[in-house]
Amino acid sequence: MADVTTITRGWNAINIPDLSGKKFIITGGTSGLGKETARELIRKGAHVTITARDARKGEATVVELGKARVSFAILELASLKSIKAFAQTVTDDFDVLILNAGIMATPLKTTEDGFELQLGTNHLGHFALAGLLRNRVQERIVSVASQAHRLGNFGDGSKETIRDRALAKGEYKPWGAYGASKLANLLFINELQRRSIMNGWNINAYAAHPGWSATHLQSVGPQMRGANLESRITGGMNSLFAQSASRGALPTLCAATYPDLVGASYIGPDGLMEMRGFPKLTRGTSLAYDQSLAANLWSVSEELTGISWA
Repeated sequence: MADVTTITRGWNAINIPDLSGKKFIITGGTSGLGKETARELIRKGAHVTITARDARKGEATVVELGKARVSFAILELASLKSIKAFAQTVTDDFDVLILNAGIMATPLKTTEDGFELQLGTNHLGHFALAGLLRNRVQERIVSVASQAHRLGNFGDGSKETIRDRALAKGEYKPWGAYGASKLANLLFINELQRRSIMNGWNINAYAAHPGWSATHLQSVGPQMRGANLESRITGGMNSLFAQSASRGALPTLCAATYPDLVGASYIGPDGLMEMRGFPKLTRGTSLAYDQSLAANLWSVSEELTGISWA
């Protein structure tokens, strides 16, 4: 069957094909987009492993979603030690890896490995995890990006500048750092698709963004800064204007299950300014397709994480 260049208008979770026998891993599956993604995959017959930072939340989510076809494992993406420990527990092949977990607009902090927290969690942690699991992935790797990638950049795009950003050197702006981490998601997916073709990995890479969806993600940054009023305002804005997490999960579900998608496809909502709606094919900012920048980011990511995809 030829690769598709369009997605059926109004595509919804009911259109997901039967997934009996398929296995998925989703990072950050105890709330928001990750949990809703897991819920719909399970409804279609898949077995899903979700990751959690808190065992109690993981156990509660397994009970909520149904023990028969879901399990959880502990994973902290801000820790290479945790990432390696989790990867060692994955001893069987599986079909799709969904890189969903993330943090947004946090104060300046670093991971236990010395990486700027947002780039370290949203990109470097997922880069390391996917690299460790590459030989187990049979079909797809999906990264959950964001329209906020348009706020991000890596300066002159050199390895030195990328390395400095990753190590929290220089000026720090919470939203700029978040934008850079989401730009990194798209650069990673596009570079992964190129390398998969070149090296015969037989993995298709895709990205998706949820538009404006009501999740806990928006409140984490204000809470970390102690900005209680900002947190309340954000919650109020979500309740008024954001689409539900279940609707926001549709682009991810589409990227993970739609048959015959062209590799490196990017999927977002089809509504006004891609803030809400049903999945459609879209494009990121021009920087997301800069092959030199992507290659430099890949090289620095391998260097800092110590994870080689070769």
